[in-house]
Amino acid sequence: MFTLKKWNLVAMWSWDVECDTCAICRVQVMDACLRCQSEDKQDDCVVVWGECNHSFHLCCMTLWVKQNKRCPLCQQDWEVQRIGK
Repeated sequence: MFTLKKWNLVAMWSWDVECDTCAICRVQVMDACLRCQSEDKQDDCVVVWGECNHSFHLCCMTLWVKQNKRCPLCQQDWEVQRIGK
């Protein structure tokens, strides 16, 4: 027999996304986009998921949709499924 005297718990989290990189700015969606990093708004940068299940930074996708109403990856009409932090 043995006695357990000490143990350390390690945990890790990640976004529930198919691809962990924003296809528009090429930064991981867990990190703030380049625009938010340069304007020191890292806490305001959130992820948006489309009906096609692709995800991007909300600020990147907002600018994208002004020029093109389709998903940058699959070219389906862009419809927001959810927005999260």
